[in-house]
Amino acid sequence: MRIAQVAPLYESVPPKLYGGTERIVSYLTEELVQQGHDVTLFASGDSLTQAELVPICPQALRLNEKCIDPLAHHIVMIDSVLARRSEFDIIHFHIDYLHFPMTRETGATTLTTLHGRLDIPDLQPLYRAFRDMPVSSISNAQRRPLPWLNWQGTIYHGLPKNHYEFSPESRGYLVFMGRTSPEKGIDDAIAIAKQVGLPLKIAAKIDRADQEYFRNTIKPLLKEPGVEFLGEVGFPQKNDLLGGAVAMLFPIAWPEPFGIVMIESMACGTPIIAYPCGSVPEVIENGVNGFIVRDTKSAAEAVRHIESIDRAACRQRFEERFTAGDMCSNYLGLYEALVRQEGEILPAPSGVPIG
Repeated sequence: MRIAQVAPLYESVPPKLYGGTERIVSYLTEELVQQGHDVTLFASGDSLTQAELVPICPQALRLNEKCIDPLAHHIVMIDSVLARRSEFDIIHFHIDYLHFPMTRETGATTLTTLHGRLDIPDLQPLYRAFRDMPVSSISNAQRRPLPWLNWQGTIYHGLPKNHYEFSPESRGYLVFMGRTSPEKGIDDAIAIAKQVGLPLKIAAKIDRADQEYFRNTIKPLLKEPGVEFLGEVGFPQKNDLLGGAVAMLFPIAWPEPFGIVMIESMACGTPIIAYPCGSVPEVIENGVNGFIVRDTKSAAEAVRHIESIDRAACRQRFEERFTAGDMCSNYLGLYEALVRQEGEILPAPSGVPIG
């Protein structure tokens, strides 16, 4: 198939440090190329890919201090994509709804994977206005606020099978990986580590919007004994950090659409201890690849019983459910259905989702 992948411009593809959506776009793009498809990637110029790269801006926008208006670059990208629309069997967008007004009437076959949270009230009128646009979700939980969208399927994220090395033993610390925003729960992670008396390594990005929260709430907590703040961590440091952990703490307080770090942790053989928000119950099988808990007290108790989790079983669950090969095959199924104009509006699934 002739496939266009349209990535956000905030991070390179793949990202050099933090970056979830762009990382998944990279894994999907490279897998499609390996399977023999003709793929064109619209992304920042510092991206690395075996596909044809169409560089929209020289550098990823988040790390470019000269970038003031990132939206302007995305509009240029959409125009560039549509100028070449006749070259593609399908255009796969990963930029939320930005392209909807421009692509709806073009006749191009499109799929939009929604990567973010959908429970924001402002999104209701927008998606009602564009409820005919074919979209896919990254978890069943993500769909709940907007069950009436033109859902084509739920496809879980996947990682290249051999990208992360399995670590059969830990090195005696807990790890937190994510953003420093309030909903990610760094404060709870620190409290959990303190209760069980284990060191905590924190690999986290500080967004501009979270700087005040980090300065006033999180930074004072970093003075606790055993707490180490590492900032943003890229690959392969991420593999070593996750693989050496007793457990990865994921005490979120928001409807997480997926949570890539959970499957990255599984790929390393490291179990996850998480609160039951968003996609967590779809990714974590309680007692198999981690524990689902409700507060810091029960999380601490889970850490004390973490040796009951078989690290090899964590890795096995990753290989069975969350590889890039499976993700790619499932997206190809959606592409083919849409190209044949056989896509249907699917209800939010109650059983096993696509992927």
